[in-house]
Amino acid sequence: MTKNAKDAKDAKNQGRDQRCGPSTLDNFKPLLIDVALPLGSYYVFREAFGMSAFAALAWSSVGPALRTLWSLVRERSANGLALLILTVNVVGLALSFVSGDPRLMLAKDGAVSSTVGIGILVSVALGCPMMTEGMKPFFLKGDPARESAWQRLTSGSAPASAAFRRGERVFSLVWGVALVLECGVRVVGAYTVPVDTMVWLGGVLMAVMMVVTFVVSGAVAVAPMQRMLGEEAARPEAVGRERVAA
Repeated sequence: MTKNAKDAKDAKNQGRDQRCGPSTLDNFKPLLIDVALPLGSYYVFREAFGMSAFAALAWSSVGPALRTLWSLVRERSANGLALLILTVNVVGLALSFVSGDPRLMLAKDGAVSSTVGIGILVSVALGCPMMTEGMKPFFLKGDPARESAWQRLTSGSAPASAAFRRGERVFSLVWGVALVLECGVRVVGAYTVPVDTMVWLGGVLMAVMMVVTFVVSGAVAVAPMQRMLGEEAARPEAVGRERVAA
């Protein structure tokens, strides 16, 4: 591969990465914090301070909203997903204070999951599956040959590129759909299950959803993609080109 061709390929891959935005880990960090923080603080406010269910839920929701706002101010950039989560928290808090309904507050927590899920589904529709960058370190494991194979598969220059890209989309679709469904279950539970029970049950639902989704996405997307990546990295023509380029 000539130097100009290699530079053009690197520029293309860099443009794709910039277009696709932040990694999965960055996008899921708000979700994980917004689930764990309210759960712990709710029981502190409820048991230690003797607050009502509504007051405990309200105060436990302030932390995630402030955390998201601070993150936006600190980074001085408008991450679309973070803005959506902040909007969901603020609007949910406002509606809950107007109605005084703790169940509406619980339903708001489910909306955070659906916000992330919808963001993932939109990223698939735009051709930049949000989950891809989060998968990359797990697939590559610091191996230069697998890194080169990944670039060929995602850039469209490898024989299995179409199937590999389909795997990217399927992986993100599974996670997006799972998060939206989990939101639906949370909303139903918020209005049918006792409030104190639903606070901890929401965390259990999230854990179960993540385990099931890991298993399903691993079977339908991760395993086939790993196989294709290994085959591309070991392909004689590809190995030969890498040696010539080096």
